[in-house]
Amino acid sequence: MIPTRQQLFQKLFPNEPSYRWKQALSGLFSQAKGWKEVSAFPSFLREAVEKDISWISVQVKTIEKTKDNETIKSLLQLTDGLEIESVLMRNARDAWTICISSQVGCAMRCAFCSTGAMGLKRQLSQDEIVDQYRFWQQYKIQEQIHGRISNIVVMGMGEPMANYENVRDALNILCEYTDVGPTKITVSTAGIFASLDHLLEDTLWPPVRMAISLHSADPLVRPRIMPSTPYDFFDHLRDWTKAYLEKQGNRTHHLTFEYILLDGINDRPEDAKKLITFIHSIDSHRIRVNLIPYNKAEGDLRSSTKKQRDAFQRLLKESDIITTLRTSYGQEISAACGQLAGKS
Repeated sequence: MIPTRQQLFQKLFPNEPSYRWKQALSGLFSQAKGWKEVSAFPSFLREAVEKDISWISVQVKTIEKTKDNETIKSLLQLTDGLEIESVLMRNARDAWTICISSQVGCAMRCAFCSTGAMGLKRQLSQDEIVDQYRFWQQYKIQEQIHGRISNIVVMGMGEPMANYENVRDALNILCEYTDVGPTKITVSTAGIFASLDHLLEDTLWPPVRMAISLHSADPLVRPRIMPSTPYDFFDHLRDWTKAYLEKQGNRTHHLTFEYILLDGINDRPEDAKKLITFIHSIDSHRIRVNLIPYNKAEGDLRSSTKKQRDAFQRLLKESDIITTLRTSYGQEISAACGQLAGKS
């Protein structure tokens, strides 16, 4: 277990008042370039912290940009030499969305995702999750990139609900010390019900939006493309979704089902009808379906054609289901959904 900066601080300075760590956090999210520039600290504390506690836990190894400079991917090296990827994308509001990782690799082994082919190396610490945001803030200043970071999606490498506490604690820090509100943060999960059930009762879990990587409403198809699917997945998801919407759902706080369209696997009219039936068994007005074009990753899967995507979306809309079609960014630099694999 990698100790957090806060744990190191409390170990090194057990007699300092509690507000000192809040000053440290404010410094981390300021334009300071190191502990010596955190003016809220007395000089003796700045020198000691500079010596024993790292300012940032990730270091850039490579940067790749699309030709239009609208998507930028970073390969970040951690203190133990392992690597993760994080992505900065311009969004429709002329601001920026960052896609951050929660694990080095992933154990879910989804057929459409390059990260799953890596296997799980380890969990990211709270600091390593937070520092992806801090890295991009520093990068924007350094490169003189205009526009604020307005959205965060935890959809990079890893399964966030398999690293529940570190993700939760990192999100609470981001909600408190940045101007990105909780409804502008989305956490995507394949469905780890031990964590999702705990989330319903966890008073420390922030009110961020959740997205369930569904990708099929057919109990025979989903396990083929998502091997982590338990036998009672759909019954459990139905019950959990109802409970979640009862507790969290409102006009601005909907639940998203993500659905990658794969040619001949989950994009047929009968697949759309199974999805419609499943959603109507819950609550069609507080669930949104985000259809996602498949981005080439591992294996021999193929993306649905535009005609297939349009037909699938039309069936959902005709059934009174709010449906969007995601615009994928960064395919040319392997930075799109499902393509992150910790390598250039």
